[in-house]
Amino acid sequence: MKLDIKKAALTVVVALCATAVFAAGLREEVLRDAALDAGLVPAQATHVSTRPELAAVGQLLFESRLLSLNEDTACASCHLDRFGSADGLPIALGTEAEGVGLERISNGGDIVPRNALPFWGRGGVDFDVFFWDGKVDAANGKLISQFGDSLPSADPLIVAVHLPPAEIGEMVIDYGPTHELQTEEVSTATVLYAKLAQRIQNDDVLGPDLARAQGIQQSEIEFIDIAEAIAEFIRRNFQLKPTAFHKFIFEDGPLTEQEIEGGLLFYGRGGCAGCHNGPYFSDMDFHSIPFPQFGFGKNGFGVDYGRFNVTLNEADKYAFRTPPLYNVSKTAPYSHSGSIPTLSGAILAHVDPLVFINPEKMSVNDRVEYYERLKNWSSTSLNGVVMNSRDIAALESFLATLNYESEMLIKIVD
Repeated sequence: MKLDIKKAALTVVVALCATAVFAAGLREEVLRDAALDAGLVPAQATHVSTRPELAAVGQLLFESRLLSLNEDTACASCHLDRFGSADGLPIALGTEAEGVGLERISNGGDIVPRNALPFWGRGGVDFDVFFWDGKVDAANGKLISQFGDSLPSADPLIVAVHLPPAEIGEMVIDYGPTHELQTEEVSTATVLYAKLAQRIQNDDVLGPDLARAQGIQQSEIEFIDIAEAIAEFIRRNFQLKPTAFHKFIFEDGPLTEQEIEGGLLFYGRGGCAGCHNGPYFSDMDFHSIPFPQFGFGKNGFGVDYGRFNVTLNEADKYAFRTPPLYNVSKTAPYSHSGSIPTLSGAILAHVDPLVFINPEKMSVNDRVEYYERLKNWSSTSLNGVVMNSRDIAALESFLATLNYESEMLIKIVD
């Protein structure tokens, strides 16, 4: 009798274990199917062929201060490895700032009113919308930018590279002698680009290296050669690599229970994949999430109209491009104005934005602006989603499976 009872108990235990294994396998299968249905592809499928020699020169240009009019700012001033290729600040500080990260605040500098975007995946296959407001946009087959019909290139990444060196406060210092270069005309930018190209021609290292990589004479260097080299560096250095999540999807690699729970929430009840989908975890479209506005904003007086500034379409007010999520756990703070310091807070703000708002400390105008942002958000699928602390922790754990390292270490050249 006792032996029969032990056998029966053992049978029950085996059955329970088998059920648990089956359930775990089913959860993994559901997660894999959801990711594939949402457009995830192997990292290599997003790669664009690059020229290593040109990319190497592009890194030197990216790190050099010669591309800012006052020679005090480099691309690398706001895009460093330690901050996940961003700058670790809520909003960027451009010309006249010194140091990196918080040092730039203590040393002063010109404010760039939006959060510095990281570079992961930029320039890969079908990554064709750039900047928070999409001011360089080739998503519909026609390249739209501030250059209008005077496009310097048919490649949207190369066009995007042209903009920071001509941006007031970002790489063009805002003071009297530069006013002639602040007309926001293509002709003015052309004059500026010629000045910068001349500097590179005359540089003992960058001039010969760039000429050799482009197959031209050093005296023939133009700004388009510089932009092509930087774009080549961005494409090569920040191209997607297989993450832990890629390995889980395409190679049956392991994930923890919490990571799987977060993934199922991401693709399921959380509604995250409604916007964060495709190869880059971004639909490359524009949505309004009512994050608190930090700083004076692109439109001044604590206002940033986002996509509206590009399209002048009322429906685009307060909308910003969905940020890709690779290395997102490294790129704090979050939102277009960096108003959310933590990733958990950014997740919560998507579904419960009022948690960060104290109306008593807001002016009447601030409240009106926030009501408008809430109005746009209330029509999204995120409205009504409830998340507890366990959900948010699981999502954070899942998002960390999208981390990887770049090819080359970025530094700033004195």
